[in-house]
Amino acid sequence: MDRYALALYEVRLAPSGKMEWQAAPRVLYVVGGDVDIGGAGVVTGAAWHGTEACSITAGPRGATVLWYELRAGGSPGPGAGGTVLHDHAIALDSRQLYLMRCDRVDFAPGGEALPHGHRGGGIRWLLEGALEVRVGNQPGRLMKPGDAWFESGVEPVHAIASREAPTSFIRVSILPREIKGRSSIVYVDPAHASVKPRSYTVYVDEGIELPDPR
Repeated sequence: MDRYALALYEVRLAPSGKMEWQAAPRVLYVVGGDVDIGGAGVVTGAAWHGTEACSITAGPRGATVLWYELRAGGSPGPGAGGTVLHDHAIALDSRQLYLMRCDRVDFAPGGEALPHGHRGGGIRWLLEGALEVRVGNQPGRLMKPGDAWFESGVEPVHAIASREAPTSFIRVSILPREIKGRSSIVYVDPAHASVKPRSYTVYVDEGIELPDPR
């Protein structure tokens, strides 16, 4: 396995504010406001994927965006105006083919994701509600809106949503390209695959070339 990391930044742009990004596999999700990226408009609740150097310009109301980026090796800063929300090593093999997936997971009140893993790692960011996340045999952690966490996909995870309100999170994962268009989830007990207490909205499911690990 080679040395890679997946990072999540929050970027707040003033009205008509602008940022320049270097080339890297990345996903942007707009939490509020709207932005223009190379002539493509992205509004609140929508996502964008790219790998080339580009610029982002906020609309007249400004914008708050989540910026997920995959990199090799060390951690350069995100540039002016970006705040690191989470940054985690991720095990990838540069000889294999991967995709970058961004989706939204929605739980009804009291929804539960029974113990499961995934075909790859990723960072989640809680959009609304509350979610107790139990990883392996560790004590549960209560996630609230704005909290971010990493799941490797290897350790089993048991997630329990708030009983009082709907719960949603945004997720970006690096997955084997062979599962494009298919679920990445693997249940500890295969019988639990028929229990579906949540729904998914997929925004991005695109093959990527890994950055040079050298």
